[in-house]
Amino acid sequence: MKTPNRPLPGRFAFTLIELLVVIAIIAILAGMLLPTLASAKEKGSAIRCLNNLRQLGLSMTLYADDNNGGFPPRVDVNRWPTSLKRYYVSLEILQCPTELKQRAKGTPKTNSVAAQTQPDLAIRAFIMNGFNDYFLAKGGDVTTINGKQVIESRIPKPTMTIVMGEKKTGSDNFYMDLLEGVGNHIDQVERSRHSTRKRLMDQTTSNGGANYAFADGHAEFLRYRNSVYPLNLWAVDENLRTNLIIKPGP
Repeated sequence: MKTPNRPLPGRFAFTLIELLVVIAIIAILAGMLLPTLASAKEKGSAIRCLNNLRQLGLSMTLYADDNNGGFPPRVDVNRWPTSLKRYYVSLEILQCPTELKQRAKGTPKTNSVAAQTQPDLAIRAFIMNGFNDYFLAKGGDVTTINGKQVIESRIPKPTMTIVMGEKKTGSDNFYMDLLEGVGNHIDQVERSRHSTRKRLMDQTTSNGGANYAFADGHAEFLRYRNSVYPLNLWAVDENLRTNLIIKPGP
Protein backbone atom coordinates (compact mmCIF):
# COMPACT_ATOMS: atom_id res chain seq x y z
CA MET A 1 0.00 0.00 0.00
CA LYS A 2 1.16 3.47 -0.78
CA THR A 3 1.51 5.90 2.06
CA PRO A 4 -0.79 8.84 1.46
CA ASN A 5 0.99 12.06 0.73
CA ARG A 6 1.00 14.50 3.64
CA PRO A 7 1.50 18.24 3.20
CA LEU A 8 4.90 19.52 4.28
CA PRO A 9 4.92 21.77 7.31
CA GLY A 10 4.52 25.39 6.24
CA ARG A 11 7.37 27.88 6.64
CA PHE A 12 6.32 30.82 8.74
CA ALA A 13 8.13 34.21 8.53
CA PHE A 14 7.57 37.76 9.70
CA THR A 15 6.06 40.08 7.20
CA LEU A 16 7.66 43.49 6.80
CA ILE A 17 4.82 45.14 8.71
CA GLU A 18 5.15 42.70 11.62
CA LEU A 19 8.90 43.27 11.75
CA LEU A 20 8.41 47.03 11.86
CA VAL A 21 5.86 46.64 14.66
CA VAL A 22 8.34 44.58 16.69
CA ILE A 23 11.09 47.16 16.14
CA ALA A 24 8.72 49.94 17.17
CA ILE A 25 7.77 48.10 20.37
CA ILE A 26 11.45 47.56 21.23
CA ALA A 27 12.17 51.24 20.62
CA ILE A 28 9.29 52.27 22.89
CA LEU A 29 10.46 49.95 25.66
CA ALA A 30 14.02 51.22 25.33
CA GLY A 31 12.76 54.81 25.49
CA MET A 32 10.94 53.98 28.70
CA LEU A 33 13.80 52.07 30.33
CA LEU A 34 16.85 54.17 29.40
CA PRO A 35 15.86 57.26 31.44
CA THR A 36 15.22 55.03 34.43
CA LEU A 37 18.60 53.34 34.02
CA ALA A 38 20.33 56.70 33.57
CA SER A 39 18.61 58.04 36.68
CA ALA A 40 19.65 54.98 38.70
CA LYS A 41 23.24 55.33 37.49
CA GLU A 42 23.30 59.02 38.44
CA LYS A 43 21.91 58.19 41.89
CA GLY A 44 24.79 55.76 42.32
CA SER A 45 27.28 58.46 41.30
CA ALA A 46 25.66 60.94 43.69
CA ILE A 47 25.96 58.46 46.55
CA ARG A 48 29.65 57.90 45.81
CA CYS A 49 30.15 61.66 45.73
CA LEU A 50 28.35 62.00 49.07
CA ASN A 51 30.51 59.28 50.60
CA ASN A 52 33.65 61.12 49.41
CA LEU A 53 32.43 64.35 50.98
CA ARG A 54 31.56 62.50 54.18
CA GLN A 55 35.14 61.21 54.29
CA LEU A 56 36.49 64.73 53.76
CA GLY A 57 34.20 66.07 56.48
CA LEU A 58 35.50 63.40 58.85
CA SER A 59 39.05 64.30 57.78
CA MET A 60 38.45 67.90 58.81
CA THR A 61 37.15 66.78 62.20
CA LEU A 62 40.22 64.57 62.73
CA TYR A 63 42.48 67.41 61.62
CA ALA A 64 40.84 69.71 64.17
CA ASP A 65 41.37 67.13 66.90
CA ASP A 66 45.10 67.11 66.09
CA ASN A 67 45.48 70.88 65.58
CA ASN A 68 44.15 72.80 68.57
CA GLY A 69 40.53 72.31 67.57
CA GLY A 70 40.91 74.28 64.35
CA PHE A 71 40.12 73.47 60.72
CA PRO A 72 42.86 73.73 58.06
CA PRO A 73 43.86 77.40 57.70
CA ARG A 74 43.62 79.25 54.42
CA VAL A 75 47.05 79.21 52.80
CA ASP A 76 48.56 79.76 49.33
CA VAL A 77 50.61 76.55 49.28
CA ASN A 78 49.87 73.11 50.68
CA ARG A 79 46.19 73.96 50.79
CA TRP A 80 43.43 71.87 52.39
CA PRO A 81 43.79 68.85 50.02
CA THR A 82 47.39 68.55 51.23
CA SER A 83 46.64 69.37 54.88
CA LEU A 84 43.97 66.65 55.05
CA LYS A 85 45.87 64.03 53.01
CA ARG A 86 46.92 61.90 55.98
CA TYR A 87 43.26 61.42 56.92
CA TYR A 88 41.68 60.50 53.58
CA VAL A 89 44.65 58.62 51.98
CA SER A 90 43.42 58.22 48.35
CA LEU A 91 43.26 61.23 46.00
CA GLU A 92 40.12 59.72 44.46
CA ILE A 93 38.28 61.02 47.54
CA LEU A 94 38.67 64.49 46.01
CA GLN A 95 36.62 63.47 42.99
CA CYS A 96 32.95 63.15 42.16
CA PRO A 97 31.96 60.62 39.44
CA THR A 98 29.34 62.97 38.00
CA GLU A 99 31.80 65.87 37.91
CA LEU A 100 34.34 63.67 36.13
CA LYS A 101 31.81 63.05 33.35
CA GLN A 102 31.04 66.76 33.05
CA ARG A 103 34.76 67.56 33.12
CA ALA A 104 35.43 65.11 30.27
CA LYS A 105 33.04 67.07 28.03
CA GLY A 106 35.02 70.27 28.12
CA THR A 107 38.32 69.75 29.91
CA PRO A 108 41.29 67.62 28.79
CA LYS A 109 41.88 64.67 31.07
CA THR A 110 44.86 65.16 33.38
CA ASN A 111 47.26 62.24 33.39
CA SER A 112 50.36 63.96 34.77
CA VAL A 113 52.29 62.33 37.58
CA ALA A 114 51.83 65.47 39.69
CA ALA A 115 48.03 65.27 39.36
CA GLN A 116 48.16 61.68 40.54
CA THR A 117 50.51 62.27 43.47
CA GLN A 118 50.20 65.89 44.65
CA PRO A 119 46.89 66.70 46.39
CA ASP A 120 46.84 70.39 45.44
CA LEU A 121 47.23 69.48 41.75
CA ALA A 122 44.87 66.50 41.75
CA ILE A 123 41.49 66.46 40.00
CA ARG A 124 39.16 68.05 42.53
CA ALA A 125 35.39 68.45 42.65
CA PHE A 126 35.08 70.18 46.02
CA ILE A 127 35.64 73.60 47.55
CA MET A 128 36.23 74.44 51.22
CA ASN A 129 34.50 77.22 53.11
CA GLY A 130 36.97 80.12 53.37
CA PHE A 131 35.17 81.45 56.50
CA ASN A 132 36.01 85.07 55.72
CA ASP A 133 32.75 86.14 57.36
CA TYR A 134 33.93 84.38 60.55
CA PHE A 135 36.96 86.67 60.79
CA LEU A 136 35.00 89.76 59.79
CA ALA A 137 32.46 89.11 62.55
CA LYS A 138 35.34 88.96 65.05
CA GLY A 139 36.67 92.32 63.91
CA GLY A 140 39.40 90.88 61.70
CA ASP A 141 40.47 92.02 58.26
CA VAL A 142 39.30 89.57 55.59
CA THR A 143 42.33 90.48 53.47
CA THR A 144 44.73 89.11 56.07
CA ILE A 145 43.17 85.83 57.11
CA ASN A 146 45.82 83.57 55.59
CA GLY A 147 47.19 81.13 58.10
CA LYS A 148 44.41 81.70 60.63
CA GLN A 149 42.36 78.78 61.89
CA VAL A 150 38.63 78.62 62.34
CA ILE A 151 38.05 76.96 65.71
CA GLU A 152 35.46 74.20 65.42
CA SER A 153 33.93 74.81 68.85
CA ARG A 154 33.34 78.51 68.06
CA ILE A 155 30.99 77.84 65.18
CA PRO A 156 27.55 78.52 66.72
CA LYS A 157 25.56 76.05 64.63
CA PRO A 158 27.91 73.29 63.41
CA THR A 159 25.08 71.03 62.23
CA MET A 160 23.85 73.82 59.94
CA THR A 161 27.16 75.30 58.75
CA ILE A 162 28.75 74.03 55.53
CA VAL A 163 32.48 73.45 55.58
CA MET A 164 32.78 71.93 52.12
CA GLY A 165 30.66 71.61 48.99
CA GLU A 166 30.82 70.93 45.28
CA LYS A 167 32.49 73.54 43.09
CA LYS A 168 31.73 74.41 39.49
CA THR A 169 33.81 72.28 37.12
CA GLY A 170 35.48 75.34 35.59
CA SER A 171 36.43 76.83 38.97
CA ASP A 172 40.02 76.60 40.24
CA ASN A 173 39.13 78.08 43.65
CA PHE A 174 40.13 76.12 46.73
CA TYR A 175 38.17 78.36 49.09
CA MET A 176 34.59 79.66 49.02
CA ASP A 177 34.40 83.31 50.09
CA LEU A 178 30.99 84.78 50.79
CA LEU A 179 32.39 88.32 50.64
CA GLU A 180 34.37 88.04 47.41
CA GLY A 181 32.81 89.76 44.39
CA VAL A 182 29.16 88.78 44.07
CA GLY A 183 29.84 85.99 46.57
CA ASN A 184 31.42 82.65 45.78
CA HIS A 185 28.22 80.92 46.88
CA ILE A 186 26.84 82.33 43.63
CA ASP A 187 29.69 82.08 41.10
CA GLN A 188 31.91 79.25 42.36
CA VAL A 189 29.64 76.72 44.07
CA GLU A 190 27.74 74.09 42.06
CA ARG A 191 24.28 73.64 43.55
CA SER A 192 22.69 71.35 40.94
CA ARG A 193 25.30 68.81 39.91
CA HIS A 194 23.17 65.79 40.66
CA SER A 195 20.18 66.22 38.42
CA THR A 196 17.80 63.66 36.98
CA ARG A 197 17.46 65.70 33.80
CA LYS A 198 19.99 66.15 31.04
CA ARG A 199 21.90 69.41 31.46
CA LEU A 200 24.81 71.13 29.80
CA MET A 201 28.05 71.50 31.71
CA ASP A 202 28.04 74.57 34.02
CA GLN A 203 24.49 75.50 32.97
CA THR A 204 22.54 76.97 35.87
CA THR A 205 19.40 75.02 36.62
CA SER A 206 17.04 74.80 39.57
CA ASN A 207 16.63 71.07 39.10
CA GLY A 208 18.47 68.57 41.27
CA GLY A 209 20.90 69.41 44.04
CA ALA A 210 24.41 68.86 45.42
CA ASN A 211 26.29 67.32 48.34
CA TYR A 212 27.73 69.18 51.32
CA ALA A 213 29.85 68.43 54.39
CA PHE A 214 29.04 70.21 57.66
CA ALA A 215 31.06 71.46 60.61
CA ASP A 216 29.88 68.64 62.88
CA GLY A 217 31.32 66.03 60.48
CA HIS A 218 28.15 64.83 58.75
CA ALA A 219 27.39 65.15 55.02
CA GLU A 220 24.10 65.36 53.20
CA PHE A 221 22.43 66.06 49.86
CA LEU A 222 20.56 69.37 49.59
CA ARG A 223 18.17 70.44 46.89
CA TYR A 224 19.19 73.37 44.66
CA ARG A 225 17.89 76.20 46.89
CA ASN A 226 18.33 74.66 50.32
CA SER A 227 21.99 75.55 50.91
CA VAL A 228 21.31 79.27 50.56
CA TYR A 229 17.59 79.69 51.30
CA PRO A 230 15.94 80.47 53.67
CA LEU A 231 19.37 80.58 55.41
CA ASN A 232 22.76 80.77 53.77
CA LEU A 233 24.41 77.73 55.32
CA TRP A 234 27.88 78.81 54.16
CA ALA A 235 27.82 81.72 56.63
CA VAL A 236 28.96 81.53 60.24
CA ASP A 237 27.80 84.99 61.27
CA GLU A 238 24.07 84.89 61.97
CA ASN A 239 23.43 88.28 60.39
CA LEU A 240 25.02 87.18 57.12
CA ARG A 241 23.15 83.88 57.22
CA THR A 242 19.91 85.78 56.77
CA ASN A 243 21.15 88.66 54.58
CA LEU A 244 23.35 86.84 52.06
CA ILE A 245 20.60 84.60 50.70
CA ILE A 246 19.49 83.88 47.19
CA LYS A 247 15.78 84.40 46.75
CA PRO A 248 13.91 81.37 45.41
CA GLY A 249 13.33 81.39 41.67
CA PRO A 250 10.52 79.86 39.62
